[in-house]
Amino acid sequence: MEAVSLLAALELVAGGGAGLSPEKRAALGSSLLLLQRDYRFERVWFWGCIQGVRGAYYIAEGLGSDRAAPRSRLYSFNCVEWSLLPPATKEMVAQAEQLKGRFQGDPSFEYEYTEINAEDAERLIEDGKEPVIKEEARLVATIEQIDRAVGIIPRGAFVKTPLGSVHENRNFEGLSLTEAKKLSSYFHFTEPVNLKNKTLLEKADLDPSTDFLDSLEHDIPQGSWTVQLEKGGTVVVLRSLLWLGLTFYHVPMTKQYGYIYFGSGEKNLDLPFMI
Repeated sequence: MEAVSLLAALELVAGGGAGLSPEKRAALGSSLLLLQRDYRFERVWFWGCIQGVRGAYYIAEGLGSDRAAPRSRLYSFNCVEWSLLPPATKEMVAQAEQLKGRFQGDPSFEYEYTEINAEDAERLIEDGKEPVIKEEARLVATIEQIDRAVGIIPRGAFVKTPLGSVHENRNFEGLSLTEAKKLSSYFHFTEPVNLKNKTLLEKADLDPSTDFLDSLEHDIPQGSWTVQLEKGGTVVVLRSLLWLGLTFYHVPMTKQYGYIYFGSGEKNLDLPFMI
């Protein structure tokens, strides 16, 4: 969610249980703007909150001019003081996928990595390192997983230039109410997979400047999203059943949209049995 419109956006997703205390909202209102200035980000998004056993991680993301470029991520315990997180790596994500259970709320907490193979374990021991994962690495990997799986945007909100960079579409005025209720009108804001498998005939009807991402309509398992009209039918809200706590909103015929996550940071592995 955009830092400048955070308070209004939180009101639009409040029906999903996403909320912050007045103190936290006031702190974010000023600290996110300072983040943008100090780190020279073009935009700052409040990503959400991962609740741990002993504390909560509040997450912000900093963006540059190319929206498809890797984002800078920061966390805070009080919404005032922020710490920069390291970039996510494939190794981090693979290791984090093996971990189960709640976050502790302590970045230095160490998880024993029981799934590591004997060769890697021996190499780590030779280097004087224990086969463990710090919670900070798990936090980075979990944010990356959630962004890849359920970080979404409305169709047409971004455009891709011939050089490959992605920018906000200044001509985007929002989806119509009819279109806003369709899963096909929303895209995963990450490297496309299904799109690359389409035939040339299937791609013929697509606009390469706006239809360069995968839509939600083919997500597996089917039924992993709920679509609802709220606030008297003026706001379309999508919620993920795969990552419980992820809420996306869009006000049709306006530029207002965004998503936020409030949850435990655990993937809903029971989803196939719930649908």
